[in-house]
Amino acid sequence: MALIWFCLLALLITGYVLLDGYDLGTGVLHLLVARGDAERRQVMRTIGAVWHGNEVWLLSTGGVLVLAFPALYASSFSGFYLPLMMVLWLLIMRGIALHFRNDVRSALWGQFWDVAFAAASVLLAIFFGVALGNVIRGVPLDAAGDFFLPLWVDFRVSPNAGVLDWYTTMVGVLSLLTLAEHGALWLAYRTDGAVRGRSARIARRLWPALVVMVGAVTWSTFRVQPQVGMNLAAWPWGYAFPVLAIAGLLGVIASLRGGRDDRAFAWCALYIVGMLASAVFGLYPYLLPAIGDPSIGLTIYNAASAPHGLAVALSWFVPGMLLVIAYTVFAHRTMAGRIGVDEGP
Repeated sequence: MALIWFCLLALLITGYVLLDGYDLGTGVLHLLVARGDAERRQVMRTIGAVWHGNEVWLLSTGGVLVLAFPALYASSFSGFYLPLMMVLWLLIMRGIALHFRNDVRSALWGQFWDVAFAAASVLLAIFFGVALGNVIRGVPLDAAGDFFLPLWVDFRVSPNAGVLDWYTTMVGVLSLLTLAEHGALWLAYRTDGAVRGRSARIARRLWPALVVMVGAVTWSTFRVQPQVGMNLAAWPWGYAFPVLAIAGLLGVIASLRGGRDDRAFAWCALYIVGMLASAVFGLYPYLLPAIGDPSIGLTIYNAASAPHGLAVALSWFVPGMLLVIAYTVFAHRTMAGRIGVDEGP
């Protein structure tokens, strides 16, 4: 039962990254792809109807942590208290910027909130990557499952590491590039006119940097987290996940060259799925490894709730998530089609 909930947790995280990922990527790029207020409104309308729903996946992930893996929730939310508060404020800032920018008809007012929206999106993209890097690298857990991480120490991967070190920073940069690519392809797929052309050009220019960072982070991950290599050696079928990521990257550039924005966006989604699945497979059975002493790391077995509770929870979780999926599909089908610069208010 713990393994089932581990897989569900991985699916929720993947769903959030896929959906809110293009949302964040749009925020990262909207000052670059849009010229003037009309085009910025065009960019905002590509996410205006769905960004609330996309963040439901993040809330569901938090709920699953509390329900299925309470020890992980207690440990991580205390150890990562400072960065989690920063993420919370950045999420609030993005929501405020989206709502407030149109409340006052003033160029200065709109520009202020546009910059705030872009800055919050960039920092969130980096912080989410840094968070994943910390999970892969591990944290200085003690025997009671407690830890504390300062924001940074000396940028070395060591038992005294902080939230930021050379490895987690690399993963943060990879996250920023990935979500920027995802957002650029979303805008190329959902807009027309000049914004579409600029978005496609940015996607093509980001692709080489993304490929380089994927290679660098993959090589570094094998150095930082031995569990990844051990799992691949034990279960060679796990190589299918990085193959999916590579296929997704190749599909993105091939589709862009062919002018197929919709296919490029789908290939980018496959790349993200492959990368996250590779990380989940490489860490199994760990949820939060311990630096220096793997035996005290939090696994899907020592951090899980009682089997009976997990079984009962599954009976309401499945229909609840089916409703979320149905709403997500409905919202995206309703807003299907390209958005022009002259549409809307």
